[in-house]
Amino acid sequence: MRYQAALFDFDYTLGDATASIYEGFRYGFEQMGYPIPAVETVRGTVGRLLEDAFTDLTGETDPVKRAEFYRLFVSHVEHIQAETTVLLPGAEDLLRFLHENGVKLGVVSSKRSAILKETLRAKGVLELFDYVVGGEQVKEPKPHPQGLNEGIAALGVDKSRVLYCGDTTIDAGTAQNAGVDFCAVLCGTTPAPAFEAFPYVHIAPDLMELKNWLEG
Repeated sequence: MRYQAALFDFDYTLGDATASIYEGFRYGFEQMGYPIPAVETVRGTVGRLLEDAFTDLTGETDPVKRAEFYRLFVSHVEHIQAETTVLLPGAEDLLRFLHENGVKLGVVSSKRSAILKETLRAKGVLELFDYVVGGEQVKEPKPHPQGLNEGIAALGVDKSRVLYCGDTTIDAGTAQNAGVDFCAVLCGTTPAPAFEAFPYVHIAPDLMELKNWLEG
C-alpha cells in the first residue's frame, strides 16, 4: 500500500447524519424564533462548526446566542445521532480493506468525539480505528491542522505516507496545512471544481471508487 495511514472527515465522507443534523437545526431555530431553514440549506453548512453554521444562516454573531444554539442543538439530538446516522455506501468495505492491509485508520472531524465513537460503535466499525478526534478536543478547528497533526503523531507514521480524505474545501485546506496528501470525496455538497484551488492526489465520486483507486 502507498499509504501507512488514512484519516477521514466523518460527515458526508464516511457517514450521513442529515436526519439528526437537520432536526437539531429545526429545533434550535424554532426555539430561538428564527425561520426554519430548508434541508438543503442545512446540508450546505455541514463540516463547519455548529456555531459558525448558525451565524452563516442567521447573520447573528452574538456569542451568547451562538452558544445557546449549540446547547439547544446538542441537547435535542445527542441521544439520536448514533441511531439515525448511516454509513455511506462502500464505507465499511473501504475501512475493512484498509485495516486488513495494515493501514492505520483515523477520524478528524468537527463533530463531538463522544458522538463519533458512539456512531462508529453502533455501525460495528469502531474497532477498526486507531485514532478518533472530535472538534471539542482541539483548540483550533479545521482547516487548522492541529487535529490531523496530532493524529499523525499518535499513529507514528511519516507524513509522506498519510492520506486525508474529506468532502469539503475545509478538509482540503486542513490537509494542505498539515502537508499531507488529500483525496476529495464527492459525497457531500461540494462540487469537484471547488477542489481545484487546493493540492489533491485524487477526487473520488464515491467510496467504492476510492477503494478501487487505492487498490490500483
